[in-house]
Amino acid sequence: MEKPKQDRLGRLLLQNNLVTEEQLKEAAIEHEGTGKSLGRVLIDNRVLTEGQLTSVLAEQIGIDYADLNSYKIDPAAATLIDANLARRHMVCPIDYKDGKLVVAMADPTNVFALDDLRIMTGMEVLPVVSTRDDIEGVIGRYLHSTAEIDDAFDEVSLEEFEEEEDEEDLIEAGEEAPIVKYVNLIISEAVNENASDVHIEPSEKDVRVRYRVDGVLHEIRKSPKKIHPGLVSRIKIMAKMNIAERRIPQDGRFSTIAGDKAVDLRVASLPTVYGEKVVLRILDRSSIMISLSNLGMEEGPLELFTTSFEKPYGTCIVTGPTGSGKTTTLYAALGKLNRREVNVITVEDPVEYQLHGLNQVQVNTKVGLTFAASLRSILRCDPDIVMIGEIRDGESAKMAIESALTGHMVLCTLHTNDAPSAVTRMIEMGVEPFLIASAVDCVVSQRLGRRLCTRCREEAEYDQEYLEKKGFPLEGMEDLVIYRASKGGCAFCNHAGYRGRVGIYEVLVVSEDIEKLVVSMATSRDIGELAREKGMKTLREDGFGKVREGITSIEEVLRVVM
Repeated sequence: MEKPKQDRLGRLLLQNNLVTEEQLKEAAIEHEGTGKSLGRVLIDNRVLTEGQLTSVLAEQIGIDYADLNSYKIDPAAATLIDANLARRHMVCPIDYKDGKLVVAMADPTNVFALDDLRIMTGMEVLPVVSTRDDIEGVIGRYLHSTAEIDDAFDEVSLEEFEEEEDEEDLIEAGEEAPIVKYVNLIISEAVNENASDVHIEPSEKDVRVRYRVDGVLHEIRKSPKKIHPGLVSRIKIMAKMNIAERRIPQDGRFSTIAGDKAVDLRVASLPTVYGEKVVLRILDRSSIMISLSNLGMEEGPLELFTTSFEKPYGTCIVTGPTGSGKTTTLYAALGKLNRREVNVITVEDPVEYQLHGLNQVQVNTKVGLTFAASLRSILRCDPDIVMIGEIRDGESAKMAIESALTGHMVLCTLHTNDAPSAVTRMIEMGVEPFLIASAVDCVVSQRLGRRLCTRCREEAEYDQEYLEKKGFPLEGMEDLVIYRASKGGCAFCNHAGYRGRVGIYEVLVVSEDIEKLVVSMATSRDIGELAREKGMKTLREDGFGKVREGITSIEEVLRVVM
């Protein structure tokens, strides 16, 4: 029976143009002489790779082949089974599909492995074929550290981590090899998943790990509660925080290598009833050095914004909630302004990204170095451009406006819901309206919406009455295709239906007419109406424009824009 099987394999290899007839004949002769399988002969002679052979064998038995080097693996699926079981059967869950668990297998005909997987997961299994090396790599990446953690702490009781524990014990717990590997696993996974934050949250019985991806939190795994003290201690050691102090919030930061990428992490700890919650903000320098043209701002508003901040003096304000990308926009502007002949000084709390060519000042309220105090000092240091991380009080607002009026370009952020509200907010802070009218050139309000996954997005139909109610423009609807996120998503987008984010913007240029309204202390609604008459697109209008382009969905725009 062996010869027909080898003949069948040979025909498949020829059909897929993976070997030539001459190579196949030479391999067949060696196969007859040595007894080695035809596939092994071709691999040993470097005619085929193991992945190519596995792909053809999968086709031969009617099962899909999964290249795990390019496959977007779902971490929640990968960690469903024990590492020992995964290695024993050389299998690893990689995805969910139609309510089934997709499992990569080196031998998909192993019925014992399939039975064990069904029993352990309680799910129907959909096998796909992968190479042993690729499966081993996935097991090492997703399961290795977790298994070591579980094994290492099997004999550890919770009583060993009570409050009376001294600093030396905490340091020892934080430097245990399994804990070190587990923390490294969490960070590398988060970077691979393009997460912006990692949340480590203790509860009564376990520790939950969640990643914020594209602005939305996803639960990745739960670990035994007994590892929590060592886990927190290890992070505190890395961030140079007080390891023995667990009663008050702390902040720290550190740098590390995740895969082949250098990342900075900002750490914040917060005491909760079940122990310290730790949040790691992942600061990827490559993400902050985005160019203005890649912000997602339309050509017209982008030109207005660029013209404003390239003036020799004045004020540009960027507004929006926390996490809306204000810092990215400011640094994109500074990237264009940062030249040898200009002195750029920033005042930030905290300094998230340390960039070459900028003089960055870290606010420290404990020693009296507030935003206002920093501004008073840096204005004596002959700056050309000043960036204020956030205007929080009347004194900072007044100094920012006065700096603009005395010949400096000031870039700053402010927390308001839209662009017109920024002007009235500064009046509420005690800045004179006529000073605001003279100093402020441009206000940018922004949000970050999720991009639709281009591989699984689906066409959607909406009731015209619903679209009118939401303010969606109805012109040209005959030929317009509107997309929405696929409910189940796909492996590429980690089943979210979205992948990546896009900026939604509202750019208000302070014209002479708007200056008059500001001086007369008009409401933000009046300012907004006049700005729209002058051609300003609102946040919702800009978002709906991106819906018409197929970039995002109506639901996502309504989620991030009031």
